[in-house]
Amino acid sequence: MKKPIKEESLRWFTHARDEFEDADDLRKRGRFYLALFHFQQAAEKALKAYLYSKLKSVEVIYIRSIGGLSAMALEIDKDFEKIIVAKKLDIYYLPTRYPNSLPGGVPSRYFDDPKEAEEAMQLAKSVIELVEKKVKVRRNFE
Repeated sequence: MKKPIKEESLRWFTHARDEFEDADDLRKRGRFYLALFHFQQAAEKALKAYLYSKLKSVEVIYIRSIGGLSAMALEIDKDFEKIIVAKKLDIYYLPTRYPNSLPGGVPSRYFDDPKEAEEAMQLAKSVIELVEKKVKVRRNFE
């Protein structure tokens, strides 16, 4: 059964928020390659929650790029200009997961920079906080 738009948008946002928290736990544990991927995913899902609520279309679910999703959000609301830089997170979509995307490298060993993970955390956080304001999500994410 198809869910109402607001409810479906909230489901996507809740998952984005949960994934962000898990990514931050991984960052704190030094599991940077996983943290980087999940920060990218959290930002992507938050943008999908926003776009789904505005466009009322499931088509946004199939877009995998924060750059693309944030550009779409910017067309709706100029406040999304603030988070365009979060498109940097797109670089973590593949190489953090697959050794063949890092010739000669292993993601779990290659991504070892705590500052890089901190920057990714801040980028994802900026997306989530903006989307939270725009969709007026309750803070407890029930």
